[in-house]
Amino acid sequence: MDWLRDHPEVKTIRVAAADLNGVARGKRIPARFADKLLTEGTKFPYSVLNMDIWGEDVENSPLVFQAGDPDGLLMPTERGFMPMPWLDAPTGLLPLWMFHPDGRPYDGCPRQALARVVERYKAAGLTPVVATELEFFLVDDSQSGHLQVPPSPRSGKRRTGAETLSLRALDAFDKFFTDLYDSCEAMDIPADTAISEAAPGQFEINLMHQPDPLKAADDAWLFKLLVKGLARRYGFAGSFMAKPYHLFNGSGMHMHFSVLDRNGDNIFDDGTDAGSDRLRHAVAGCLAAMPGSTLVFAPHENSYDRLVPNAHAPTGIGWAYENRTSAIRIPSSGPKARRIEHRTPGGDVNPYLTTAVILGAALNGLEDRAEAPAPISGNAYDHPLEQLPADWGAAIDAFEASPEIRRILPAHLIENFVMTKRQEAHYMAELSDEETVELYLDTV
Repeated sequence: MDWLRDHPEVKTIRVAAADLNGVARGKRIPARFADKLLTEGTKFPYSVLNMDIWGEDVENSPLVFQAGDPDGLLMPTERGFMPMPWLDAPTGLLPLWMFHPDGRPYDGCPRQALARVVERYKAAGLTPVVATELEFFLVDDSQSGHLQVPPSPRSGKRRTGAETLSLRALDAFDKFFTDLYDSCEAMDIPADTAISEAAPGQFEINLMHQPDPLKAADDAWLFKLLVKGLARRYGFAGSFMAKPYHLFNGSGMHMHFSVLDRNGDNIFDDGTDAGSDRLRHAVAGCLAAMPGSTLVFAPHENSYDRLVPNAHAPTGIGWAYENRTSAIRIPSSGPKARRIEHRTPGGDVNPYLTTAVILGAALNGLEDRAEAPAPISGNAYDHPLEQLPADWGAAIDAFEASPEIRRILPAHLIENFVMTKRQEAHYMAELSDEETVELYLDTV
């Protein structure tokens, strides 16, 4: 309540939780009722966290008619209140996660799935340190069926070419990025470096590493809400859609992580450039889980347009040192900063599920002392590697059958996610390319 007392201008609040697609589901509540919300929480049907991308119930879900569509209990996360700078009226946001009415965590909540993985690490005396790199597009979608780079608020001109690491491209949207950084500070999102990327109107912002994976996933989820909301205030879309333009590279959400022991030492560091045996165990776990994980890393039909050869996104299941063509990259660094970069997830992912699956897979490998294959060198696309599932249907099947995923995620969540994705795949087949873009541009 301290935040609300410090902001008496806030008359309404939003309460929201992430569903399986990472879409914010919630309510608008007058701020004067916040006391009750903080102590008693609020209620949503369990099925609300298991809706398809259109916000429709999943047909034949046991959460709906079979069970009577009962309510779960939504309680505030550790995050507390924060502003929503993209709205006109001063408004507070209170992130939530779901429990059963008796206080048990609800297995269908993606944030609870990540908390389970974090508890596994804690039980082993380990702490993951996580950072994300989020790529996104600024898009003028004012003309139906025709996407283009927005005109610069400074010059009024459109820059239609790719401008990798271009200061001119950043400066063209300087007011937007200044507002974005100010908003990140107000929301306690640790936004670091911004760069322009390899496609027109594409940018990347890094979020600083956190020794709390739940905080890191919260940061990524909230950052996506912020970019999408703030961009609309400027008259264009901020989109994390995996690949809005067929002719250009798509957007990823690369995740970096290391693991600290009880003494605060990085278990991936053995003083050498190669890193420790435990680094290779973690890599092996990530590689073994990758076929089953692909649905989490590429959860939508459009996601698979990004995962094609020679498009700066992985297609083969391999790892390498300082090599951006591989699915798993070990960046060059000082030994104490030795870490793993997972390059498979798209920008359209649910950050909670993605963080849970990556960290869970690495822990599988650590627990099993799994042996990684030899790292590759050169262009990963030229190596005869096992390939990621090539399409949405294959990824759904691999996720459902994966023994590695069953070690990481609750059975209830796996069942819900599979039902959701199969329903989406069925109805997506009826949409035109234009309708697909319209659907994904804002939702993911």
